[in-house]
Amino acid sequence: MPTKKGGSGQVEPQSKDVDTEQRILDAAHEVFLRNGTAGARMQDIAREAGVNQALLHYYFRSKERLAEAVFRRAALQLLPPMVALLGSELPLERKVEEVIRHELEQLSRTPYLPGYVLSELSHHPERAGQLVETMTGMRAAGIAPRVFEKLGQQIDEGVRAGTLRPIAPEDFVLNLVSLCIFPFAARPMAMTLFAWSPDQWTAFIERRRVELPRFFLEALRP
Repeated sequence: MPTKKGGSGQVEPQSKDVDTEQRILDAAHEVFLRNGTAGARMQDIAREAGVNQALLHYYFRSKERLAEAVFRRAALQLLPPMVALLGSELPLERKVEEVIRHELEQLSRTPYLPGYVLSELSHHPERAGQLVETMTGMRAAGIAPRVFEKLGQQIDEGVRAGTLRPIAPEDFVLNLVSLCIFPFAARPMAMTLFAWSPDQWTAFIERRRVELPRFFLEALRP
């Protein structure tokens, strides 16, 4: 790759290479996965990516900016599909199954994500709207009608048919998402409390993927 002298006298690439940037993001993902965002070090990420630390700083400048880039990439795979599923024409039972399957699969690849989101929003609550817009491409106010209108209709149909008890669509969504996300947010505590190995954690999530749809739907029966 052609190089040029930076303002600090360091040699820098003339243009950013997409493959190198992707490799750095993949490496950061792995390091954040192992050590958490707070425990991750730029030199560890550089080593994982097979680049020098100067190149890492050239692409992302700081660990904070790198963490944000990794977070956005992962979050884009998490929230938009869930919004699409909940607002779709799928039967309600299928929606529950598909949301749980997708969320658990994605969170298994990015288990640091819930803790990162909760930490960011706890310290910067004003970022909530920006976060949602970044992840979905829609303003937060535009998501509710898309999800809750169809979901509310399906719940009302179930109530009239006697197969569901009344529940607000907002409660439905928050209960469902919480059951998916909380184990990952509490993963370090759970693994310590139950003395689980990584393999036992994986088995727990696989078991949950099968049992959680039934548990959730049975809680809604009259």
